[in-house]
Amino acid sequence: MRLAIVTSRIRVEEKLLIEALRKRSIDFEIIDDGALLLDLARPDERLRAFDAVFCRSVSQSRGLAVAHVLESWGIPVFNSAAVTTTCNDKLLTTLALLRAGVPTPRTMLAFEAETALQGIETIGYPVVLKPVTGSWGRLLARVNDRDAAEAVLEHQETLGGYQHHIRYMQEHVAKPQRDIRAFVVGERTICAIYRNSEHWVTNTARGAVTTNCPVTPELDALCMQAAQAVGGGILAVDLFEDQERGLLVNEINATMEFRNSIVPTGVNIPDEIIDYIFARVRGEVLR
Repeated sequence: MRLAIVTSRIRVEEKLLIEALRKRSIDFEIIDDGALLLDLARPDERLRAFDAVFCRSVSQSRGLAVAHVLESWGIPVFNSAAVTTTCNDKLLTTLALLRAGVPTPRTMLAFEAETALQGIETIGYPVVLKPVTGSWGRLLARVNDRDAAEAVLEHQETLGGYQHHIRYMQEHVAKPQRDIRAFVVGERTICAIYRNSEHWVTNTARGAVTTNCPVTPELDALCMQAAQAVGGGILAVDLFEDQERGLLVNEINATMEFRNSIVPTGVNIPDEIIDYIFARVRGEVLR
């Protein structure tokens, strides 16, 4: 078995994957996405020599483009282009979750600022405004009243790119100063963490502290339902705890970071990922 890892730079996650592959004497190669030159009509025989390609590009657009091209050449890619497309777009993710009956925060969509303001007040303050693409908790805004909503909408209208003119508005869930990130690999929720923070944005990129979250049968079932809704694979499912409704799935990440989750959970996430990729290549199912 030969594995290629396509990435923009070697982060901690890639170093951990490299270490795991070397310990197991698995043949692999790191490929810089910035160095790729892909002739779409002529499949790259060097890339076709790999049994699988694991896309770890920092850039969502680069990773998705590579996945589309390699799949067109018949190369197994993880995650698939279809799954990555859905997870990269919060609107598509929300629609997939709703179709599958997965509980998720109430969300509304508008295009004009005045219509968006109506939507915000229909949901009720506070409301969270998000770009439909992006990660690490960037460009989120919690608006607590009409004045704040008008200001943020005006800023989006004046300064934002075209993607910021899609007004994605979500109810603010009163979570207990934490959220849950669960890691789904194939047919299992392998582990989960609490991300604890006094700030309302509980991303580790914004300083949240991680602790182990037990994977209960309820959590596992909901995460598997959410993962299957977007097509399955190697995914991070983000959930909120609502006092009245229980667990709500917020987002799903198809190029997950896991550096801060191995120690608190005690789970070797790189090994789990490698096992899953090679099992899929061999046509097996891990449970």
